Amino acid sequence: MLKMIKIKVRRVAAWFLTICLFAAPAFAAANDEKEEERVKESGQVLKEILNVPDDIPQDLLDKAECVVILPSVKKGALGVGGSYGRGVMVCRGGAHYTGPWGAPALYALEGVSIGFQLGGQATDFVLLVMNQNGARSLLSSKVKLGADASAAAGPKGRTAEGATDVVMQAEILSYSRNRGLFAGVSLEGSTLRSDGSANEKLYGKKLDAKDIIVGHKVAIPASAKELVSLLNKKSPKNKSDPKSLQ
Repeated sequence: MLKMIKIKVRRVAAWFLTICLFAAPAFAAANDEKEEERVKESGQVLKEILNVPDDIPQDLLDKAECVVILPSVKKGALGVGGSYGRGVMVCRGGAHYTGPWGAPALYALEGVSIGFQLGGQATDFVLLVMNQNGARSLLSSKVKLGADASAAAGPKGRTAEGATDVVMQAEILSYSRNRGLFAGVSLEGSTLRSDGSANEKLYGKKLDAKDIIVGHKVAIPASAKELVSLLNKKSPKNKSDPKSLQ
């Protein structure tokens, strides 16, 4: 009797192992598709926002070293008063961020207050990284906005004329879009970090954000072609103060 039970257990184990072996490629493909969709959705969100002249001022976009796009951030993922979103960061190429826009690194936003959300709707975020210090912070470690990197709600309009000194000196300017309403929004207290596991799924190997953005160790994936092309079209040149780019 005991012998029969052992045989059955072995058969079940063998059957389970076979199922796992066949299912693994399918799960991996599904994960890859998920990350690719995140990149595509980020490109669509940015396209819609940049095609409205009175949203992000052109002169601020032209001075940005990097752009972070986080589509469909939903509340409640981290409990009451918190949320969790995933998206991408794209930066200009070159040691001083003066080249064309490059391959995206995947990022996660955590702990943002979502009291401004209406009816629990998902919110899109766009963040402009305005100087090299802000970019280096995001590339090196998990960053708490307002503490590790200065942050402010971004001004709207065709230009940033009349923006306060706080805004102009911020390392990161943040915007939100909810139910079609677009506004500058403070994300102080929330954190941004490189999404290492997602980058591995997208590119098929272990990479950190520096490898992708500074090291240029991967080509622009097909899912990001539209996003990168849009940025190169809308803001082909970094127009920051030349002294800040040295």
